[in-house]
Amino acid sequence: MGKFLRIFFGCHARPDRSFYWHGRQFPICARCTGELAGILIGIPASLLFGSLSVPVMILFMLPMLIDGFSQLLTKYTRTNLRRVVTGFLFGIAFDSLLLHFHHTCVWIAGEIARLVFGNTEAVNRAIRMFSGGP
Repeated sequence: MGKFLRIFFGCHARPDRSFYWHGRQFPICARCTGELAGILIGIPASLLFGSLSVPVMILFMLPMLIDGFSQLLTKYTRTNLRRVVTGFLFGIAFDSLLLHFHHTCVWIAGEIARLVFGNTEAVNRAIRMFSGGP
């Protein structure tokens, strides 16, 4: 499972940037651990409360992007707490990004289907089915 997580997240799994539990290193670094936790918590949160708006999504993603790139480009290092928090916010926003992408794809496919087949009840029913509507 650890190898899969490292590949999925593109994680370096550096020991100095990872958490430890009972003397064993987590399979992914602190930032990726935060992303994973955010993704896992973001799924039921999105189902219960809906996806984040685009401005909020950007606001949640920016801290990790700024933190990660500034750490990459400077000698300043961050704490694992900062890494996990910024990763967590990014993970929650990532779920919303996927939902927005899904809705956009369904909308585009629906418009194409309407152009090809006309604005029929069958087309509208298929669009509702794939968009999660009633």
